Order: sequence, then C-alpha cells, then structure tokens
Amino acid sequence: MTSESVLSIFKEITRIPRESGHEELIIEYLKNFASEHSLPCKVDEAGNVLISRSASKGKENVPAIVLQSHSDMVCEKTPESSHDFLKDPIRYVIENGWMIAPETTLGADDGIGIATSLAILTDKEISCGPVEALFTVSEETGLDGAMALKSGFFSARTLINLDSEDEGEIFVGCAGGLDTTAQYTVRHDDPAKYAGRQWMRLGISGCTGGHSGDDIEKGRANALQILARFLYSERALFGTLSILEGGGKRNAIARDAYAIVDTDDPDGLYAAFDTYSAAAKHCHINSDPSMEFTFSFVERVDDIMSSDDADNIIAALAQSPHGVLAMSSEIENFVETSTNLASIKKTGPDTYRVGTSQRSCIESSRREAGRKVAGNFASYGFEVAHESEYPGWAPSRNSAIRDACVEAYRTLFHTEPKVRAIHAGLECGLFTEVYPDLDMISIGPTLRGVHAPGERLDLASLDKFVELITYLIENFK
Repeated sequence: MTSESVLSIFKEITRIPRESGHEELIIEYLKNFASEHSLPCKVDEAGNVLISRSASKGKENVPAIVLQSHSDMVCEKTPESSHDFLKDPIRYVIENGWMIAPETTLGADDGIGIATSLAILTDKEISCGPVEALFTVSEETGLDGAMALKSGFFSARTLINLDSEDEGEIFVGCAGGLDTTAQYTVRHDDPAKYAGRQWMRLGISGCTGGHSGDDIEKGRANALQILARFLYSERALFGTLSILEGGGKRNAIARDAYAIVDTDDPDGLYAAFDTYSAAAKHCHINSDPSMEFTFSFVERVDDIMSSDDADNIIAALAQSPHGVLAMSSEIENFVETSTNLASIKKTGPDTYRVGTSQRSCIESSRREAGRKVAGNFASYGFEVAHESEYPGWAPSRNSAIRDACVEAYRTLFHTEPKVRAIHAGLECGLFTEVYPDLDMISIGPTLRGVHAPGERLDLASLDKFVELITYLIENFK
C-alpha cells in the first residue's frame, strides 16, 4: 500500500459533506465503497459502519484486527469564508509538503484515518489476517457513535485507532471529557433610554485557536476570554450590551469574538481598547501573531439588554476558568486537567448559551473542573447543565499491539517512537466499556491546526504512517 493510494481516497472524502450530526452522505459513500469492492458491510442504528476483509491465503489463523476512525469532522471557517459545510467540497492546496485548507478545517481529522482503512481493505498486495474497519459517527460532538456501540458489532480483540496527530508517537491512553453548558435569559431595555448615545462594535479575530485538548497548554489566545476581560475591566466606559458572541465548537479554542456596546465617550472607549489590544498582542506575539482588534461605529441597534444582565454575562465570562488547571505528577509535561471556555451564542430573542468543555485523565478531577465552571456561571444567574461525559483510557501494563508497534517502528525507521498518553479525547475509553479485554493503540500522521481553519496534513509523515500501518497489519500475530 502506498501513501498515494491513501491520499487519493482522502481527496474523494474531502468532497463529501460530513459535519457532525450530518453524516448521511459519508455513510452512503462507505456503503457504496464496500459494495463496489464486494466487501461485507453493516450499519448499526447509530450510523456506525463496519466493513470487513477476509484473511489472505495462508493467514486464516491470524487473529482479526480492527482499524477504527470516525466519519465526522469539525467544521470551522474564517469569518470571511463563504464555505457551506453542508454542500461544498473542502478547498485545499498542496504547499511545501503540506496539504492545507486555507479558509476551513481540512477534515484530515479523521478523514485520513477513513482513507487509510479503505486503502487497506482493498489492497490485494497486502497479505494479512482478517481486518475489520470501524467508522463511528459524531465523535467530535460527543462520541455518540462510540457510546451507542453494542457488543458483538465487531469480532476483533485488537484495535488500532487511526485518530492521532503526531507521527512517531504511539498513544496508549487519553483524557476523559465533560461538557458544561450555561444558559442565560436576558431582559430587554427601552431603546428610548439610550437616545443620543453611540453604539460601538468591539471585535477580536485572527487568533490561532486549535484543539481544546491537544493545544490547551500552548498558551494561545482565547478571543472570547480576552474580550470579556476588557469589558469587565472597563465597565464604567459603557452602559450595556446589544449583543456579545464569540467562539465556535466546544472542542475548539475561541478564535474570534465581538460585542456591541453603547457609550457617551467613544474616544475614551477607543483609547482604552487600543491600549488593551496592544498589551494583549504583546502577550501573544508568538502564539497568535495574526490576532486583530477592530473598533467601529454601529448605526442601528434593535435589541438592548438590561444593564444588570450585561453585568452578569460579562462577569461570568471574564471570571470563567480557561486553560490548564493541573499538570500530571506522574507523566512529565503532560496536562492532567483543563477546561475550555469555548463559546457564547445568542440562541433566541432573549437567550444566550455558553459552551465549555473539561478534560482530565482523572475522573474526580474532571468532575471537579466541571463543578468549578458550573459554580461560576450559576453564581451569576445562569442555568447550568453537564452533558456528554465520557471516560478516559487508562494505559495498560501489558499490551501486545503496543509492543508490536514499537518493534515495527524500530525495524522500519531505526529510531525509538514515543509511547505516551494524550490530553485530547479518543473513543478508546468507551470501547473498553463494551469490550473490556480490547488491546488498543492510537497512531496517525502529523496534523497541525486541527479544529481550526488552516488545518494541514504533513505529507512526509503520511508516507511513514502508511509504511508503519502496512507493516503492522502484515506482521500481526
């Protein structure tokens, strides 16, 4: 199997809309792919797909192995992009050895895993035992497919998850996760009270963003947090809010945010915002070199929230925890617990919804982080709920597939791979609840900027990844 064959299939996948919760077209593609190649295929009630390949001649007694990837993708785009994720193909370029989607997410997380599995299923040159390829749905929004998986859907007791993003690293554990959401109902003020006042739009954009697990320790700017802290610190310079929105997916660091406020001193507000922006840019000069602050007049404002409600929303956002809460005492440079202030969105004429997510490899710490976030928002009158909790994946002391992968990497590349856990969430923890004796690892090529526009795939790392997975499949015992 070659990386060209994998990339060819992945390019097909980039043309298929597959936002989380809208995986109908990719499921149909997988079913048609199986039919075209006369491969057994089944789909469960959740939409998880399993395609199987029988053993090669002479390998009938080799145990089965399951390759697992998820069929959905995070759909994020730049503010100026007109891309429609429900119908448009991903636009990508190949530059300096990288495959890049300049204005959107690329979907290599985890489209490259899908493509790898499909290439292995159909490559007649690969001599191997039985292979099952599992494609789960809605991983990015709550691991729904993995949660719905039933015992007996696949037969293998060894699983290779193809959803990692660092070539040369073998993942054997991951953090568990929890979403904490907060909703606030605002009261509207009489516009006549604000006659003669100026309405201003304050915006922050161009932040690097990134994965709320994999990138949380990198110190990147959270646009929503930065804007909320400005509004909180300079509360005396404006009366109330017309709107405050920012961020996107709950598993992505907020790249942009904006607020519309009233003031009788636009020059003073501008001066304060300009000073604040200079300090924020200096603080994030390396992590977020493209961060921009904008300040403009707004001619017409229809909705105005009460000053008390503006106070509560601003204070809750400004004081919400965000970032690394604890580092591991057992694993060097490993994030143990974190929280992400992901978004605030206006969801109705008088309602706002805040999305956050907490991660930890320790269940009690993850839940305590959720309680800390919930307590902050509840103290300002928000209705709070916890959602989509999933377990972590604890490393196993004895793992045949881990040892086989380490040995394969040494043989092929004459160097030691890193064996470690990841702070991001993987579906492996949920699989162990249904298949408690499952032996697992997670590997993949190098991806950067996942969950953000500009996501890119390192093509040289894809070559090595394909060589490694092919060797593993052919030599599995």
